[in-house]
Amino acid sequence: MSGVKTLLVGADDADVRLDRWFKKRYPGLSHGRLEKLLRTGQIRVDGRRAKAGLRLAAGNQVRVPPLPPESLTPAKGKAGAAPLSESDMAMAREWVLYRDDNLLAINKPPGLAVQGGSGVTRHVDALLDGLMFDAPERPRLVHRLDKDTSGVLLLARDAATARRLTKWFRERELRKTYWALTVGRPDPERGRIDAPIAKKAGPSGAERVVPAADGAPATTYYATVEAAASRMAWLALLPLTGRTHQLRVHCAEILHCPILGDKKYPSQPGAADGQGFGAGLHLHARSLSLPHPGGGSTGARRARLDLVAPLPPHMVQSWRHLGFEASGVGDPFAELDP
Repeated sequence: MSGVKTLLVGADDADVRLDRWFKKRYPGLSHGRLEKLLRTGQIRVDGRRAKAGLRLAAGNQVRVPPLPPESLTPAKGKAGAAPLSESDMAMAREWVLYRDDNLLAINKPPGLAVQGGSGVTRHVDALLDGLMFDAPERPRLVHRLDKDTSGVLLLARDAATARRLTKWFRERELRKTYWALTVGRPDPERGRIDAPIAKKAGPSGAERVVPAADGAPATTYYATVEAAASRMAWLALLPLTGRTHQLRVHCAEILHCPILGDKKYPSQPGAADGQGFGAGLHLHARSLSLPHPGGGSTGARRARLDLVAPLPPHMVQSWRHLGFEASGVGDPFAELDP
């Protein structure tokens, strides 16, 4: 194992999350191991304990504890591993919604994790070599979607664009709209939810995100697009914050309208029984609007990009079953300036 090191953060890594900084230098270090090193104070930034989401600044000094040699070796399925098959590459390229010199947008399918974890070997990150096209490097992930959530996922094609997009996500310059099918119809039919949430241990010991007064602030706008009597509703959701499971918890615990197919925050048994519905979580990152990040160092920006992802097959099936028409739907939050 190598000894303790103190590494200086360069200008190219300014505003990069600490966990991503480590992943770049130690691709074989698992996320769980990294979290333990942070939790026990073995990793420090400028002499202080730090969390995985800390944004680094040029000149920061990162204490790196002794790590095994395999930490330097990419894990199976990462960059540097065996080449992707032609079918893998073709599949990844079918997801592309938009591509230019700066960024890619893909329509992530449901059931595919964005990054690897314990027991997860197939994920978007492992397929990014298939999305290089003519670029000299792999695209970079700048945000995430839950494994079972489908829809628009942005990828930066260079480090400068990655930093700019990450900054815009943090400063809420990107407008994300989700579609969901809920069991139950909210009353009132549109509004704003301000409900802090936190991860808490349940009676069985398993962690679950719940509304909590001491939790992180979480804000969601919602609007009912169409409903099937009082039984089900098609909701548009506009999150102003990006907390883990925010939309799923706000729908289930605040609106009392769980998202169909959600096994972690489910509806009552029998609430949506019947033939015709697709199987899976009915939550889809429908659209993302953002300034084009290719303005360069001057900060000049082009017109906004409006990226839209078609519904996945299981949601198309449910929309047809309920007689909902997905095409031609406007933005229910068009007049809203969050």
